Amino acid sequence: MGNVTSGVAAKFAFFPPDPPTYDVHKDDGGKLVFSGVTADKNMEVHLLDTKAGNKIVATFWKHPFARFTLLYSHGNAADLGQMHELFIELRAHLRVNIMSYDYSGYGASAGKPSEFNTYYDIEAVYDCLKNDYEIRQEDLILYGQSVGSGPTLHLGSRLQKLRAVVLHSAILSGIRVLYPVKLTFWFDIFKNIDKIRHVNCTVLVIHGTDDEIVDWSHGKRLWELSKEKYDPLWVKGGGHCNLETYPEYIKHLRKFINAMEKLSLAKQTKKQLTSNLSITEVKHNKCLRFGKK
Repeated sequence: MGNVTSGVAAKFAFFPPDPPTYDVHKDDGGKLVFSGVTADKNMEVHLLDTKAGNKIVATFWKHPFARFTLLYSHGNAADLGQMHELFIELRAHLRVNIMSYDYSGYGASAGKPSEFNTYYDIEAVYDCLKNDYEIRQEDLILYGQSVGSGPTLHLGSRLQKLRAVVLHSAILSGIRVLYPVKLTFWFDIFKNIDKIRHVNCTVLVIHGTDDEIVDWSHGKRLWELSKEKYDPLWVKGGGHCNLETYPEYIKHLRKFINAMEKLSLAKQTKKQLTSNLSITEVKHNKCLRFGKK
């Protein structure tokens, strides 16, 4: 039964657009170009190697005055060619950089989609952010939509200094979308219900109350299990794929980003005060230092 059920869950999980909605090629100067996105959009394209040996596409949308960087993992039936208008809007309204990527087997990314390939994919993207853009965990917000909540919580449960995690129409696990099971089976995929317990940063949950694909109870339970909860956004009447069209979506995200900025400043101030205190203590405790002249 395990193989059958996990196969069903995998079918639920991956629906890459066929054919892909974009392509990536090199221009005359050897620079990677993403079809349909002009140079004035301030977006950089990467082809990244994963631990599974696949080359995946990642796009970095830079904001000149970014406060944070969003690492966005999209849903199961889209590729990057369908997402760039949303990224442009989020970048402008939230004043953030946005790094997104296509899973193995999606868009112009090589390989086949699978649970573990998505984990390798997001790890490669994080390494790119860390090494190429020098993005610190403290300035990084992981954003997972639908199935994208799987790789998001995989990485979020391993990074201990993240600024925040956003879960948008997220799943408790693959099997739980199909059956109301109470226990986690070894053959289940994207076991978010277990991984959320290991996320130490602030978590924002966004879910539609009329979600016909992933019941609202998934988002509610993930919010309940979060250690550091931010006020959730339950979009009244919202479905699975239309939450961005509701005005409260961008309004709530902007409020959340502002709150994270204040939290970041407060922690920096506390760190600075602690550092200054340590210097003062050293100055006034020279008499406690022993040593030969």
